Amino acid sequence: MPGISRRELLLGGSGMAAAFAAGGIGAHEAQAADHALSLTRLDHGIVPGTVTRNMMSFAAGGPPPVLRLKKDVKTAIDVHNGLDEASVVHWHGLRIANGMDGVPYLTQHPIEAGQTFRYLFTPPDAGTFWYHPHCNTLEQMARGLTGVLVVEEDEDPGFDRDLPLNIRDFRLGGDGQFIALFKARSAARGGTYGTVATVNWKVSPRYELAAGSLVRLRLAVTDVTRVGTYEVAGGEAQVIALDSNPLPQPVAARDLMLSPGQRADIALRVPDREGEAARLLLKRPNGDRELASFVATGQSAGRDLRELKPLPANPVPEPDLADAEVLEFVFGWSPEGGAPQASICGSLGYTFWSINRTAWPGDIPGPLDPLATLRLGKSYILRLRNESPNAHPIHLHGVSFRLLRSNKRKLAPLVTDTALLLEEETMDVALVADNPGDWAFHCHVIEHQKTGLSGFLRIAG
Repeated sequence: MPGISRRELLLGGSGMAAAFAAGGIGAHEAQAADHALSLTRLDHGIVPGTVTRNMMSFAAGGPPPVLRLKKDVKTAIDVHNGLDEASVVHWHGLRIANGMDGVPYLTQHPIEAGQTFRYLFTPPDAGTFWYHPHCNTLEQMARGLTGVLVVEEDEDPGFDRDLPLNIRDFRLGGDGQFIALFKARSAARGGTYGTVATVNWKVSPRYELAAGSLVRLRLAVTDVTRVGTYEVAGGEAQVIALDSNPLPQPVAARDLMLSPGQRADIALRVPDREGEAARLLLKRPNGDRELASFVATGQSAGRDLRELKPLPANPVPEPDLADAEVLEFVFGWSPEGGAPQASICGSLGYTFWSINRTAWPGDIPGPLDPLATLRLGKSYILRLRNESPNAHPIHLHGVSFRLLRSNKRKLAPLVTDTALLLEEETMDVALVADNPGDWAFHCHVIEHQKTGLSGFLRIAG
């Protein structure tokens, strides 16, 4: 067993104990991993006719791979850091053991350059998830470190094809090279938008699909900033799940608002005629943008959406609203504008945002206080109040919650891990504190997260 550094000890007994117990540090070396990821720099063609230099990926030769796991089956994922800086990997939306959650200092020591860390966990839920770094988060994600993760249902729902779509922008200039990854003025507002829209690292990719077949489109918005409205036009399409959780009833795949971190599963019936196409659109006031097209080929398979089996609900505990304690959280600008503390995981150099008037000081060893301590097994209502004129997708690690109500709009009672707060919106969500540990709680507009809009909730027995 390698020695433990002072910084590792600063994680605290529970975090280190969880990591060792789960086998993440120095354990199971003799057993081959189910998956291996290697963080690396590379040059790759994004804009046709050019090669973008100094991108980052989880694979040496191209875009991050789609990881496919099985529900309730333990998996081992070896992550080798081939970068010249520290990193970690967070498994967005997965309700797994705290020591495997991939947050620097809160759950593990950063994986430093040249090191390998084994993540070992058993996914309890099926659905569409994704993975990304939580260290030097803006730069690493902006340069490409976002990948789709699929946890398959026990029973095949009946699709002819399963197609993950990693939706994200890159900030590239006319020469296809990276420009400034953020602007401070924008970070203090809605965030800095990308310039080149991609799906699976391609501009407007075309997918040839069997005519009349049924295809599961797995949309994962892994962008660092953009809140958008999406539609699948030109084919019969229904949203069947949001943020890894099935909808009670499918709805038409239009006017679908998704923010960074969110996912949507869409059942598409490909058009019958060869050459006809369905299109994934980003809706915009100045004209819709086609993100991808799905073109029918061959004779029609004659499938019908009604042939699909309903997706089974994930085993998320139902909160007891009658006995739930209300905890209030205010998201807004920081009352103080001092620079965050220096960290091995980087800083944008600004403090603009806060939760409950306290800005996250940066990814540092601590000790740090939780925003709230929740009792294991108890039900809670989180009252999320956005006092700013900007949208904030609020993501909670390790636990799923149910949407209850809003002062701005009617909410469907959906289960999710990311709640999009609109301008000056107050939203109530409910959960059971069923997963012990310190869980990151932050805005998924990464410039907001890295300039103060972050913290953690503690679930303790």
